[in-house]
Amino acid sequence: MQIFNVARNIHLGIKSLMLHKLRSLLTMLGIVFGVSSVIAMLSIGEGASKEALEQIRKLGSTNILISTIKPVEDEAVANVQSHMSIYGLLYDDEQRIIETFPAVQRTAPVKEVRKEGRLYERALELRVVGTTPAWFDLVQRSFIAGRGIFQRDVDTHAHVVVLTEYGARRLLATERAIGAQLRIGSEYFEVVGIVQSEAEQGGTIQTPDQEVDAYIPLNVARSCFGDMIIRRTSGSREMARVELHQLIVQIRSDEEVEPTAAGITRMLERFHKKTDYRVSVPLALLRQAEATKRNFNIVLGSIAGISLLVGGIGIMNIMLASVTERTREIGVRRAIGAKRKQIVVQFLIETVVLSTLGGFIGIGIGVSIPWLVTRFSGMPTVVTPDSLVLSVGISMAVGIVFGIYPAVRAANLDPIEALRHE
Repeated sequence: MQIFNVARNIHLGIKSLMLHKLRSLLTMLGIVFGVSSVIAMLSIGEGASKEALEQIRKLGSTNILISTIKPVEDEAVANVQSHMSIYGLLYDDEQRIIETFPAVQRTAPVKEVRKEGRLYERALELRVVGTTPAWFDLVQRSFIAGRGIFQRDVDTHAHVVVLTEYGARRLLATERAIGAQLRIGSEYFEVVGIVQSEAEQGGTIQTPDQEVDAYIPLNVARSCFGDMIIRRTSGSREMARVELHQLIVQIRSDEEVEPTAAGITRMLERFHKKTDYRVSVPLALLRQAEATKRNFNIVLGSIAGISLLVGGIGIMNIMLASVTERTREIGVRRAIGAKRKQIVVQFLIETVVLSTLGGFIGIGIGVSIPWLVTRFSGMPTVVTPDSLVLSVGISMAVGIVFGIYPAVRAANLDPIEALRHE
């Protein structure tokens, strides 16, 4: 019986709204635009942060990245002719970190040098990365062909190289990739693998690999290219001695990452007179980025929520006008025995039907907007189920909240005065 009454009230509510189709449609527009803007803005905000968060996660939550940076005082004298700078991470720094901190599982040292890679007439400037086999475990990238650097390559000082897909396409386009003899600088290296690299995103932290990388054993890089870097510019020559350009440190667990990073920073301060290093903790950056994303979504949701508030005010306005128009109808219903509660339920059902229908139309538009944004601008967007549920819930709540006052006002009309109303 109760279900029958509810169904009958819903039917009456829809029938009443259909008597004024245009007015009902215009009233719904506020809810439609409010719901669609909530979904669209949350999905755009979610998509904008997704790539950055994914990039940080790929660096590893248990990794610490220590990078060499050029000190400010060395930058100031960079224009001095034949000036030589000595800065950056040392080979001893890696050994001290391993021996000092028991939470360290393994490390991957990196030496970088810019050299031309050449195969016959094809040439490409490469970032030659001297490293150890641990690199391919800590910087996880998919192998397209071949293998990485093995420990036997390090032990035998093998002249082997692993190229990125980009470098392989530019240099080995028409050649057999694995086994090709590639000249890097004045040395020849055998190509043993091709790895997929990540595009550099910039921002707070950069990925440790680039699309023009060529990976060789660290001891081979030291013997072939040394620690001296010479850059010639017009009228001057800049020389620098850098042992390691980067050091990736893997920690045993997430809980030990930040304390160990703080300890490593203090240790480097003791052995480096100049601030020629930077310690980056992807785990801390991930937490910060997630907190920023939450705040960003709250702000976007609040801005979009204003549209729903305006839509709710529109519903209240229309329902108050409807109460005035239907005063005589209300009087008749009260005179034949309708209770105040039934009058309240009738008007609340009308407002909830109005707002819920607007909410579902808004969901359709709100899901379409992110799809169009992604299709035509290439910006990633993510429509989450939470945003859909939230939008429908808010639209129904708006209908109830802004429909209570008109419903109560209708129920409190004096039946005699209502029957006299023209």
